[in-house]
Amino acid sequence: MINAVIFDLDNTLVDFMLMKKQAVNAAVHAMRDAGFKLTAEEIHKRIDDIYNERGIEFQNVFDELLYREFSKIDYKILSAGVIAYRRAREAALVPYPHVTMTLIELSKMHIKLGVVSDAPAKEAWLRLCYLNFHHLFDAVITFDDTHKRKPNPEPFQKILQQMNIKPEESLMIGDWEERDVVGAAKVGMKTVFARYGNTFGTVTSNADYDIDDIAQLAGIVRKENDEHHKR
Repeated sequence: MINAVIFDLDNTLVDFMLMKKQAVNAAVHAMRDAGFKLTAEEIHKRIDDIYNERGIEFQNVFDELLYREFSKIDYKILSAGVIAYRRAREAALVPYPHVTMTLIELSKMHIKLGVVSDAPAKEAWLRLCYLNFHHLFDAVITFDDTHKRKPNPEPFQKILQQMNIKPEESLMIGDWEERDVVGAAKVGMKTVFARYGNTFGTVTSNADYDIDDIAQLAGIVRKENDEHHKR
């Protein structure tokens, strides 16, 4: 019997990589307009290098970029980049098709909803609040809550504990096979692979279900619960 659905956040509820790409692109052009003398390609390459070193959620990427270039921070260029980044990020931060509809449908079925994200707490909550999703979830676990990243069992165990749900009563949906699917399966959760958010070219997900549209989720919950009642 499925009583809870737990979601990854980035590339499952929102197209994080598209948002990041558009926001960085806007920042690069704004910094060049403000006097940064490198080509757009050179700036993009240096930003990618910093993200590869410090992680995709690193918050001071433009400070680091400018410091490496000038051994100090040019605040005119920095401010132009930050403002352009924020404006483009907000414009691009939208849920995947059918996400809102699916969350409401699951709520009406009296299914508990949760989020397990490797993002820092502040960034995860900013995204959820901007999308007006923050009232829809019974529990949200971020990196700051356990200081462990998926597939470590702790984030999964913590959200199950907070929601008072047994692992076999839950579905975990995510786009990253090695983290979301493997981690959830290890603690006994059923798994759904969000193929629509797959940025890694994953061919075999090893999940219990693969979906191309999040709207398929409610049908999976109904199927699981119908089978449970037939036993």
